[in-house]
Amino acid sequence: MERVSKIIANSGYTSRRKAEELIKNGKVLVNNEICVLGEKASTSDIIMIDGNIINNKTGNYVYYLLNKPRGVVSTTIDEKGRKTVIDLIDTKKRIYPIGRLDYDTTGAIILTNDGELTNKLLHPSNKVDKVYLAKIEGIIKGVDINKIKDGIKIDNYVAKPTRVKLRKVNKNNTSLVEITLHEGHNHEVKRIFETVGYNVSKLTRLSFAGLNVRNLKSGEYRELSIKEVQRLYSLVK
Repeated sequence: MERVSKIIANSGYTSRRKAEELIKNGKVLVNNEICVLGEKASTSDIIMIDGNIINNKTGNYVYYLLNKPRGVVSTTIDEKGRKTVIDLIDTKKRIYPIGRLDYDTTGAIILTNDGELTNKLLHPSNKVDKVYLAKIEGIIKGVDINKIKDGIKIDNYVAKPTRVKLRKVNKNNTSLVEITLHEGHNHEVKRIFETVGYNVSKLTRLSFAGLNVRNLKSGEYRELSIKEVQRLYSLVK
């Protein structure tokens, strides 16, 4: 049994807040009875909005892994009219990204209409790995890598990666550093390196929750398999 507002939102019909408004306005029926706010339903119940039956059956969720290109925003709608990650996915369902990547950051991002999984993957207590590859200006020193490993204070929290590894030193005086984080604060990776004196010129998320985009070109996506979705659920409480 789940709240009807959550079922409606997970079906992709509209957001949970809008679903609650529809319920308050008497627009939602459960088994031909007017639904009340907070009411719960099961998969055997028939939920209807303005004559449209909401798909309330298991398996209604979709899951996509996208290799986000640079210059695309990780939102459902952009006020500036820029292309969003939603624009890159060919689906009629109302999906949204799990977390965000900066406008100029590329790489792995999951999109779905599964609200429960989204909340669990983003909750800090579940410590889901986010692996990034940062191209930084300058040759990073070992002492600075150790500072990052020990934790970097940013505003009112300490960013402490679970892994920091120098991958390569380039001839053009740049370094490639792999860094794994659990949380996803705004501009976190860039600010970590800035704190120890390095500017990030390029940032890619190699993987999220163990899913990588090695076989996806920039802008390409694929659906997750049932086993991959089950593994995602096994990572969280």
